[in-house]
Amino acid sequence: MTLDTETAQRQVLDAADALFYERGVQAVGMDAIRSASGVSLKRLYQLFPSKDRLIEAYLDRRDQLWKSMLAEHVDAATDPRERILAVFEFLHTWFLQRDYRGCAFINSFGELGTVSPRVAELAMQHKEGFRQALGELAAAAGAPDPDRLADHLILLSEGAITRSAISGTADPATRAREAAVLLLDASLPA
Repeated sequence: MTLDTETAQRQVLDAADALFYERGVQAVGMDAIRSASGVSLKRLYQLFPSKDRLIEAYLDRRDQLWKSMLAEHVDAATDPRERILAVFEFLHTWFLQRDYRGCAFINSFGELGTVSPRVAELAMQHKEGFRQALGELAAAAGAPDPDRLADHLILLSEGAITRSAISGTADPATRAREAAVLLLDASLPA
């Protein structure tokens, strides 16, 4: 039975997502993706003519997932200050996921950033999108310099992401939230 394009693409991306995130993009070959997805190698290359294209699709998908999960947490809060702190609550929830291996963009950039300008670009776009989202939250909370506050908040967030991946604990999100509270107290109007 031949899978429709949408189903085959989803199965390939599901397999790529799981394998790339768990093992790294360089360690996983197209044969492993074929085996895990159940999609023939010929069909796999019809859908994604190169591994580079598959990596790009994987990162695009991760970006959409990240934005969706972040928005879900932030949108649950109504107070502008609490919306900022919800970012750190989201991080804590994410870090508790059984398969948490850090940020797919940082991981991919670490593996391919110097040899793949496209991976480097996608990582930069993802991180800049996160910084912009933090800037919007800071502006909504009345920060006199929302861009500067966003720069501070992203350093806390990214530090927590990396520290959690290395330590294997969600505690860095809690510590980053505590630091964010101090930062907001110092940065936002009373």
